[in-house]
Amino acid sequence: MSSPPDNAPAAVTPMAFVRCIALAFERRGLDAAPALAAAQITPAQLHRPDARITALQMELVSAAAMQALDDEALGWFSRRLPWGSYGLLCRASTGAASLGLALKRWCRHHRLLTEDVLLRLEVAGDAARLSLAEQWPLGELREFCLVTLLRYVHGYACWAVDSRIPLLEAAFPFAPPPHADAYAHMFPGPVRFGADAAGFAFDARYLALPLRRDEAALNAMLKRALPLTVRQYRRDRLLAQRVRERLRQQPGATAEDLAGALFLSARSLHRQLQEEGASLQALKDAVRRDIALELLLRGNRPIKQVAQAAGFDNEKSFTRAFKGWTGEAPGALRERAKLAAAAGGGDSGGTGAGPA
Repeated sequence: MSSPPDNAPAAVTPMAFVRCIALAFERRGLDAAPALAAAQITPAQLHRPDARITALQMELVSAAAMQALDDEALGWFSRRLPWGSYGLLCRASTGAASLGLALKRWCRHHRLLTEDVLLRLEVAGDAARLSLAEQWPLGELREFCLVTLLRYVHGYACWAVDSRIPLLEAAFPFAPPPHADAYAHMFPGPVRFGADAAGFAFDARYLALPLRRDEAALNAMLKRALPLTVRQYRRDRLLAQRVRERLRQQPGATAEDLAGALFLSARSLHRQLQEEGASLQALKDAVRRDIALELLLRGNRPIKQVAQAAGFDNEKSFTRAFKGWTGEAPGALRERAKLAAAAGGGDSGGTGAGPA
């Protein structure tokens, strides 16, 4: 057999999830073979414990199974969720003014479909958390159900605001499965097993983003909605802001440092910033300039210490950069600001009357 081409899509989705789909067919007394064939999955592959499939194969087998079973829950719950159920959730949520309101609607309306699992959105400090409470024994389908439901919500949220929403954490109430490495692809970011409940956390500022999808976009998405649950959204509308915050904490961070902290590759970081009309160098310059100005105008630190705090290796390179930003040397700007403050101080507080 020839090896796959270098640009072939990676096969990272665990075959264990496909075996759950096959089990749903078995419980209904139906044949899973047509659904497997639609994704080019052979019986031999199905029973290989370590087998993986591509995102496209997962999309194809899931779509075929949902239609054959007329169940978008793929056998998880005590009752079927007929084809189109999650489309109704999307329609009910997409008219919201913000992502926060859309997700609250999603959680509320999901309960109308089933009470076997209950979804809740909570905000604590700077973090928002979407959690799942299990009200029904999910048995052998538990992992597949919890993973897919969280991917459903996360995929919809990213699509609704047209932005990648990085996760601060994804948590699951079971031990690491044999295919635990696949979770890094499904939920980029820290993954915690053995949690009290399934859920994920993200920066609460995303909840304030307005929805960017209209009825036409919704109709187009629903014609092929599954990619939202099996593929990662690339664009992040708060990326530049998050990079600025990281740079405030670590002004001398490299592209690799920042990309690692944000669970991106350096190449993806540069590309996504460019898509947002920004560049890493421009953000670095802006943050360093702000730090330098703040320290120069509000304190008496030596110029060398200001340079270090702004992420520069030496005073000479800092002075050169500072002149490029402001047109004058750091020391000259500080002196000018002191003179201006002194002159202003002599005039401030006067009433036009002499002392009593």
